[in-house]
Amino acid sequence: MGWKAAQKLIHHWKILRGDNVMIIRGKDKGETGLVKRVVRSQNRVIVEGKNLVKKHIKQGQGHEGGIFTVEAPLHVSNVQVIDPVTGKPTKVGIKYLEDGSKVRVSRGIGASGSIIPRPEILKIRTTPRPTVVGPKDTPMDVVLEKTYDPQTGKGMPNL
Repeated sequence: MGWKAAQKLIHHWKILRGDNVMIIRGKDKGETGLVKRVVRSQNRVIVEGKNLVKKHIKQGQGHEGGIFTVEAPLHVSNVQVIDPVTGKPTKVGIKYLEDGSKVRVSRGIGASGSIIPRPEILKIRTTPRPTVVGPKDTPMDVVLEKTYDPQTGKGMPNL
């Protein structure tokens, strides 16, 4: 889609991929869905099966042309995360628990103040970690080698 980059980017995102959100403005107002993708460079999110538009695609090498229905991005201000307790749209706040972990909580008028869990889809890595050692990987014996001793000062550079 031909969207320009956003003028003021959101630095601390509170809506994540996999969140259950409600659309609060636009042609799909009042409908809920899962966030499929977050486009941070444009301050937009794509919600599964919502904000559908017709896109005319020219036939090319290896693919058919025609008119396709695709999900267009919505501005992040037009969606709100659903409170897991009340089921209503709510603002998202950040809170630190006693053990020091950071969690998202629902806040605003009529919000329950409950913890909004992190989506399970974020725990799955898109590219799995390599299991075999590559040519550019540092060997484990070099990684575990002790190069500095704080008692004697051995290993400090002479400045």
